[in-house]
Amino acid sequence: MRNTQRNMSPYDLPTSLTIHSRDYAIRTDFRAILDILIAENDPELDDIGKTAVLLGILYKDVPVDTEEAVRKGCEFIDMGMKDDGKRRPRVMDWKQDAPVIIPAVNRVAGVEIRALPYLHWWSFLGYYQEIGQSYFSEIVNVRLKKARGEKLEKWEQDFYKDNRASVDLNHEEERSAEEKQELRKLFGLEKR
Repeated sequence: MRNTQRNMSPYDLPTSLTIHSRDYAIRTDFRAILDILIAENDPELDDIGKTAVLLGILYKDVPVDTEEAVRKGCEFIDMGMKDDGKRRPRVMDWKQDAPVIIPAVNRVAGVEIRALPYLHWWSFLGYYQEIGQSYFSEIVNVRLKKARGEKLEKWEQDFYKDNRASVDLNHEEERSAEEKQELRKLFGLEKR
């Protein structure tokens, strides 16, 4: 039986999404989804660029109904979980935090995930959600308190002072005009 979105359950690892009764194969390796999430936080990409990245990376053949494809793609990336819609402070960045997220996920998974030829996004996300106490969780905790304007405990102040470069979220440097043009070409937003 194929793992399609139509018969998706918490026990399945879907490999395609159904849009208007047609199954579209998707890239499900965690590396592909992380590339999409990194692009989502890229200040140099506008909404059209971010949509192009999602469609171009996730779908092996991009569906005609791109609006529905984006909606289904986001549901897949979120593992079907709904949030309450409230805005929350940004306290993590997939690109910046990769050096501390990957070891934490490795600990939970019991294996070096970068050495695996393939790991389904939902499996990666499950490991990520179970990280628990770690250097990464301390970073996120301090970021969250700072974003909320809460007073840091003495040990958190010391942690922040000793790990400021890891705790402070970086702002991406401006891309050159050539880089921007090349990205637009790559994602089909500009003629080659």
